[in-house]
Amino acid sequence: MSWLQMLWGFFVANVLGYGGGPASIPLMQEEVVNHYSWLTNEQFADLLAVSNALPGPIATKIAAFVGYQQLGWAGFVLATLATIVPSAVALIWLLKLMNRYRHSPVVKGMTLLVQPVIAVMMIVLTLNMSQVSFAGIGVWQSIGIAAAALLLMTKLKIHPAIVIVLAFVYGGVVLSHTSI
Repeated sequence: MSWLQMLWGFFVANVLGYGGGPASIPLMQEEVVNHYSWLTNEQFADLLAVSNALPGPIATKIAAFVGYQQLGWAGFVLATLATIVPSAVALIWLLKLMNRYRHSPVVKGMTLLVQPVIAVMMIVLTLNMSQVSFAGIGVWQSIGIAAAALLLMTKLKIHPAIVIVLAFVYGGVVLSHTSI
């Protein structure tokens, strides 16, 4: 494991993650799990769950953890900077450019047509995380928890952070007393 791999892995995931943190997560999974094998898919799913429960950007928390786990404090700093700096620089540059050409049909088309790609990336990530959940707690338990989360967030308008905390409590209280 080299510092260059750490820098490149998180740089690529975040530079290509158009749409912010949620769009970066599938790219991070590709780099962290499939390309460099720094974590297993199950470990990544756990890290994603914990990252969602904590305040702040998810991608930054994932990078910080993986960097620290692989290379200690130097990896923590390197992975975090590789996640934050490219996005900050690109944001400043792109906003200036888009502001200049905001009425261009090309710019409007680019921003609209990339959305289906991001949606597909999120669906693939959801399928991967579903497989981990099915293997860990079973299909019916996973579907029940997903349905409850959907109901709480969409119909009852409960904040996602509260739903995540409720899932942690459910897992700690109920699932810890069943044979998983």
